[in-house]
Amino acid sequence: MQKVHILDYQMGNLHSVFNRLKRLGINATVSSNLDDIKAADKLVFPGVGHFGKAMTALESLNLLDTLNEIVLVKKKPILGICLGMQLMAKKSEEGNVAGLGWFDAEVVRFTIDNKQQFKVPQVGWNQIEINKQSLLMEGINNLEEFYFVHAYHMKTEIKEDILNTTDYAYPFVSAIEKNNIFGVQYHPEKSHQAGIQLFKNFIDLK
Repeated sequence: MQKVHILDYQMGNLHSVFNRLKRLGINATVSSNLDDIKAADKLVFPGVGHFGKAMTALESLNLLDTLNEIVLVKKKPILGICLGMQLMAKKSEEGNVAGLGWFDAEVVRFTIDNKQQFKVPQVGWNQIEINKQSLLMEGINNLEEFYFVHAYHMKTEIKEDILNTTDYAYPFVSAIEKNNIFGVQYHPEKSHQAGIQLFKNFIDLK
């Protein structure tokens, strides 16, 4: 059985992801231990919180070099969820700090004119548009609904990296994919059957 490791870097939402994977019968562990991370076949990189504080936590836990080695050199699959996806960008307005830089992208706060109709953060269900063929999207319909909770979103000009877009006052990037690196702005652990299918697809990746 594959070893799936959930990265604990002191940000929220770890245990809801762990519980979802456990219910799917997946052998998942949660820690910031470097040996656990290195031994994993796949990594899940969840998180809810502040971008700047998250990058500080990753640095203080000595995780940056290990993550870069596992993801960029060893090419192990990784799935970023919410803040975990955002941290894969070059930089963010939230804290005005540099990210991991795995994608040529930046993270920006929603700029909303109609604040009566579109509240920030976006909280609730919204549709995704599938922008390219992907094993992560197998069995998931175009315009499927997923659950979102976020005030910031990723912005990139590299169209081939964009897996999903979603409309909230304007279209924004809601999922990314490049080689072994995947990120979703929405929460598959809270998205019922569609989220379950996404996790299964990630686990089935070779």
